[in-house]
Amino acid sequence: MKLNKKYDTKLNAAVRFMKPRMAGNTQIAIILGSGLSAVGDIVTGERINYTKIPNIPVPSVPGHKGCITIGKVSSTPVLIFQGRVHYYEGYDFDTVTFSVRLAAKLGIKCLIITNAAGGINKKYKPSDIVLVRDHINNMGANPLRGKSNSLHWFVDMTNPYDLKLQKVALSTGEKAGLIIKNGVYIAVTGPSYETAAEIKSYRTLGADIVGMSMVPETIVARQLGIKVIGLSFVSNMATGVTFGTKIDHNEVMQMGRIVEQKFIKLFRLLLPKLAGCI
Repeated sequence: MKLNKKYDTKLNAAVRFMKPRMAGNTQIAIILGSGLSAVGDIVTGERINYTKIPNIPVPSVPGHKGCITIGKVSSTPVLIFQGRVHYYEGYDFDTVTFSVRLAAKLGIKCLIITNAAGGINKKYKPSDIVLVRDHINNMGANPLRGKSNSLHWFVDMTNPYDLKLQKVALSTGEKAGLIIKNGVYIAVTGPSYETAAEIKSYRTLGADIVGMSMVPETIVARQLGIKVIGLSFVSNMATGVTFGTKIDHNEVMQMGRIVEQKFIKLFRLLLPKLAGCI
């Protein structure tokens, strides 16, 4: 699938830069969300700042380190994006999903997408890890709009998050002694946090958590034939769930530091299992 000549030229330049640096037969990639960049430090391998990679967008939000790490975790080759850019930063969806298209060109078959999210489900609490089973796109746009011919527009989204890999992640989390919840993620544009009335409406729609990323990346990954696992951590309870508590990004980053070890423990066990079933 081609987007346009200018975009393809930019993407191919990034591919040419990255291909010689890839660890052998790397099929798994991870996108690390707000506050989780340090999880990428578990990889033994090469770290490349985004500023050195042709055309890859550089994050401006605190908590996103802005580098790619290539190497191995538990002897499993992996490509880790330590940080992402967001729609609310002013980027279009082509730019937001540039890393996913790059991953596909580099041979990635499985993409783990992580993020910080606000808890809508009253049974959740900050620091909970939530395996995303489905999502609601409330961003008002779709990253595939106008960017393909009709054969590639109509991507099936029956199971955007791979069912088999969800089971592997849940069972691995259980063996690691981690309690992993399972829920529906609703994506909004941001950057302002939601009102109490909005959160009430999202709960009515069936959402358990809310965030400002992941969905555009998931849609593009599915179009490109990449299997997706969505993992969120509850950084705070959403507006109106716990009254009188103000929300700020520092809280998100602080909670990221708290849950880092949970993700590290999970990834050390999960990546080898995924390598055997993708």
